[in-house]
Amino acid sequence: MGCGTCSSGSKVSGCNNNGGCQTGGCNKMNVFDWLSNMDMPVVDKFNVVEVRFKGGHKEYFKNSDNLDLTTGDAVVVDVPNGHHIGHVSLQGELVRLQMQKKKIKNDDEIKKIYRIAHQKDLEKYEEVKNREMPTLYRARQIIDDLKLEMKLSDVEYQADNSKATFYYSADDRVDFRELIKLLAGEFKIRVEMRQISLRQEAGRLGGIGSCGRELCCSTWLTDFKSVSTSAARYQNLSLNPSKLSGQCGRLKCCLNYELDTYMQALEDIPKIDRPLQTEKGIAKLQKTDIFRKIMWFGYDDENTWHPINIKRVNEILKLNKAGKKPASLLEDDEAGKEEVNLNSDLERMDNKFKTKSKNKGKKRNKRRKNRNQGPNQNQNQNKPKRSE
Repeated sequence: MGCGTCSSGSKVSGCNNNGGCQTGGCNKMNVFDWLSNMDMPVVDKFNVVEVRFKGGHKEYFKNSDNLDLTTGDAVVVDVPNGHHIGHVSLQGELVRLQMQKKKIKNDDEIKKIYRIAHQKDLEKYEEVKNREMPTLYRARQIIDDLKLEMKLSDVEYQADNSKATFYYSADDRVDFRELIKLLAGEFKIRVEMRQISLRQEAGRLGGIGSCGRELCCSTWLTDFKSVSTSAARYQNLSLNPSKLSGQCGRLKCCLNYELDTYMQALEDIPKIDRPLQTEKGIAKLQKTDIFRKIMWFGYDDENTWHPINIKRVNEILKLNKAGKKPASLLEDDEAGKEEVNLNSDLERMDNKFKTKSKNKGKKRNKRRKNRNQGPNQNQNQNKPKRSE
């Protein structure tokens, strides 16, 4: 599927959206088909297609009629007790690999694709989707009246207007039998209640994270792995719940992204179980720079931190284990004598802006001086003095 910002000049297919690449639903949970430009055998073509629905939910359907499909096409698919409309997100051999990864069997349980959606199908589906927000507001009022401990986050109508799925999250088990009766009588439709986790709720609703980008769970992340506070400890992050928590209220999934790199780098860092013993005094560990392999130690009677490389730290640990004490942390360690300023980056920026402010001040004073010495004043200076 092409777009207006691409320079390839390819013909736009699929949803025919000629906008940019950040056009909402088309960019949600998309998959890069790296086999699209390769000639695949037509005889053994895999006939199962991946179809995306609202909220990034994906299912697999058989293309039994060998329809000519393009990624992004709206298709009418078979669902229990009716039909629904989704968009093709992936097809070909990559679908086979995805099904093997998710352990989904290619058997008779996989439903079929009826046809490519016509204009009338899309118009009817648009009318059905317009009912979702009023239904969501009214359903929340009913939940408040029944005083149920649950949070209703989203409503999805089936394209044939025969069923509505209500997505909710709750801490404890909820008895919503009375709620289903009221919702079915209110909207004259079959009701399905589906409980989702807080991470899945954030993925359906979407949003912008603290990094300034769209939430990973709403754009590409499909498998949610457990995140523990130990991931933050290994990365020397401050254990501040407000900074470590995402919009779902749970620990950020991105804490696991660089954890393996930190764990590999920590293999070279010695474990400090007790303070280092020196003749100058006891030195306690204050901070560790994992990737630069530098550890900062401070004496009890000083406010200065001394940067020591891990080689010197291992030497001191061996001496302490043998019952010996070095004269100081920096003795016989030329590399350790190199001073490392913790705020070097900040000081560099301060000096940069100080230089700019001084240059601006000089230019401003020069302009004022030139403004005061206007053309009239220059003429008066050049005019000869009158003799008395």
